[in-house]
Amino acid sequence: MKIEYVHASHYGNGAMVAEEFKRQMATNGVVVDVHHITRLSPDKLPPADLYLFSSPGRMGKPIGGARRFLKDVVLAAGTRYAILTTEVRPRTDRKTGKMLTEQELGRYQRVRPIMNEILESKGLVRIAEDKVYVTAPKGPLEEDWENKVEAFVRRIPIAA
Repeated sequence: MKIEYVHASHYGNGAMVAEEFKRQMATNGVVVDVHHITRLSPDKLPPADLYLFSSPGRMGKPIGGARRFLKDVVLAAGTRYAILTTEVRPRTDRKTGKMLTEQELGRYQRVRPIMNEILESKGLVRIAEDKVYVTAPKGPLEEDWENKVEAFVRRIPIAA
């Protein structure tokens, strides 16, 4: 199996997640090539069995360069993809002191839904998605982030 991992890491957190994903998939005999969006042309992606896209979240959305890249991606309908983003860890509500529910967070954190909307409008097929939190906009990654990547790796079907 061959995976092309395309990330838009700005501060290096997404690149660290990509390299950990690559390392863990290698233990399963899967080849993963990691690329930053600035080093690839979205209309000439290398052939792969699966494309994994990653973007940091900014203001609840994927960063602009990642959105533009995804809008310009040229892949055949039916191509399989996955998403693994880096997003700022949610904080408690300042007024109530309570943690927001997943539904409440969904109104503000739209990184993965926006990426999915773009890719699914092209006929691509999502097989997995998840997020790894950063503790502040520039990082570092959350504690035990490697375990979160490992759990994500287990959800990727290895047979092409």
